[in-house]
Amino acid sequence: MTGTLYRTQFIKLSRALKEKRPQYYSRHDIIILLPNNARPHVVGLVKNYLITLDWEVLPHPPYSLDIAPSDYHLFRSIAHALLEQRFTSYEDTENWVDSWIASKDKKFFRLGIRTQPERWKKVVASDGQYFDYNTVLSQ
Repeated sequence: MTGTLYRTQFIKLSRALKEKRPQYYSRHDIIILLPNNARPHVVGLVKNYLITLDWEVLPHPPYSLDIAPSDYHLFRSIAHALLEQRFTSYEDTENWVDSWIASKDKKFFRLGIRTQPERWKKVVASDGQYFDYNTVLSQ
């Protein structure tokens, strides 16, 4: 992915947010972006555009065995639900995942999004050192 393509994606995202979620801009909420760990977001062209959007860009936390971006709310929850499951086919697995996701309401997904910054801060505070995930996140 090039910096130009990455910037174009942010332009489209910004327009879509303004169109579909205008309350974010009218309430002056901060938009916090946790980009993937691809490097194009550090290209000057992209950095300057993100500054003009006034979005906060979070750096990736140090690598830790305790947590990865995929360990946040959704995947941890689905992992717990899968503990008792046994599947005999790919279709059974796919159907279970589809129904599990459909069973979650908007509040579930909002909670995961809204608690992610606090979880991220705790991982960064550990500075890559091992910690008990459940103990630290409950503090």
